[in-house]
Amino acid sequence: MKYKYEKAGQGHLFKYWDTLSEDERQSFASQLSTIQDPAAFLSDVQEAIKYSSSLAESKIYKPLPTSICCSSTIDESKKTLSIWYHEGLKLISQSKVGIILMAGGQGTRLGSSAPKGMYNVGLPSGKSLFQLQCERILKLRQLASEEFSVPSHNVHLPLYIMTSKPTRAATEMFFTKHHNFGLEPNDVIFFNQGILPAVSMDGKQFLLGSKNSIVESPDGNGGLYKALHDNKILDDFHKRSIEHIHAYCVDNILVKVADPVFIGYSAINKYDIATKVVRKQDPSEKVGLIVLDANTNAPCVIEYSEISKELSEMKDPHDPNLLMFRAANIVNHYYNVKFLSEMIPKWISSRKYLPYHIAKKKIKYFDYVTGVTKNPETPNGVKMEQFIFDVFPSVKLSRFGCLEVQRSDEFSPLKNAPGSGSSCPETCRLEFLKRSTNWLLKWGAQVDHKDTLVEVDPSTSYDGEGLQFVKGKLYHDGDIL
Repeated sequence: MKYKYEKAGQGHLFKYWDTLSEDERQSFASQLSTIQDPAAFLSDVQEAIKYSSSLAESKIYKPLPTSICCSSTIDESKKTLSIWYHEGLKLISQSKVGIILMAGGQGTRLGSSAPKGMYNVGLPSGKSLFQLQCERILKLRQLASEEFSVPSHNVHLPLYIMTSKPTRAATEMFFTKHHNFGLEPNDVIFFNQGILPAVSMDGKQFLLGSKNSIVESPDGNGGLYKALHDNKILDDFHKRSIEHIHAYCVDNILVKVADPVFIGYSAINKYDIATKVVRKQDPSEKVGLIVLDANTNAPCVIEYSEISKELSEMKDPHDPNLLMFRAANIVNHYYNVKFLSEMIPKWISSRKYLPYHIAKKKIKYFDYVTGVTKNPETPNGVKMEQFIFDVFPSVKLSRFGCLEVQRSDEFSPLKNAPGSGSSCPETCRLEFLKRSTNWLLKWGAQVDHKDTLVEVDPSTSYDGEGLQFVKGKLYHDGDIL
């Protein structure tokens, strides 16, 4: 093992080897052994750096063809939306739907080291993201049970929670403490995503975290596929007869978990993969876009850092009020389980499908020259990650769905620190309460002031349904239904 690293030019990792205890050596060796070929990994890093610095504009992109794979809940008829909803709810009532919650991230940008799902954005109820999402699952099971006359205990909607090494223990403890927020223990399954080593800014050296460890970080949301394989989650899908999967990120406070409309839309159209998008707000918004690679006629995602100013500002020739490229990726996906089972072995065996991407970061590291741990003030290294959408080009265009949804109904991410003004706790709280209050107003409720905001609990309504009892009633700011 030591020889492989030294041959790859990583002899600095062993500078303090002789000073380590036997336990420390074993721990270090165990960590290093997870990288089968360090030279090959560093070669992949160089390729990732080269790719990230190249111009994606050299490719030709087009919007996805609406005639083949695009629909919009904003423009679609109520009849079609009802058909999709009914089909999705039927599949849920038959226990054929599963949920993957991607929850490997910590809230470091929020000023917290706890898993992001534990965060409380300041709702009147004080509920965390995890609690809101689990209670929405419970409500969905109730709706499916009532609609199709199936006993609620026979409706299973299992939640597969992908954590990371830093978040696993705290997440499990949080769920245990809160009794899984009402979900049956057998329907809450935890599994870890992988980890990848961090490297120097030039991509040529592994960074030490201490005398006997290297710096590692989660392998990005694209690590989902390998994690599903390695943790035998695919086997569990088959054992439970699950045919459809909804996968999403924990940090979206407005997410419609296992949305029946989305499930029904995807199932009826026989899509292998489908994705939800929202309309990009302005050319400078930092969001990836779902597009068509005109060279290969395949769906793909172009990241905001890879799109030219000219392309981002281009207007739709049919409606100058809209951007030509506006299908903003919100990491909210549908998967057909049969397709996943067939493709995952292929995806994870080749860097062609899941290349590494780089993220330049300020990385705390152990300086092997001075023997001192340092906290840099500027980016000093690169963390490697994989993107969940890099497999999209392997899907036939006719089997790929793209469903546009209303941003104010379905997307408000928690990314930034309190007070930052964008994608932060304050904006999440506001958007969540605005949606709830709008539901009440549509049902004929009254509020005591134009700025009054009321919280509708997920156990009361999943998506604004069943609120006829509020008609004519007066509500005050901070009320909870």
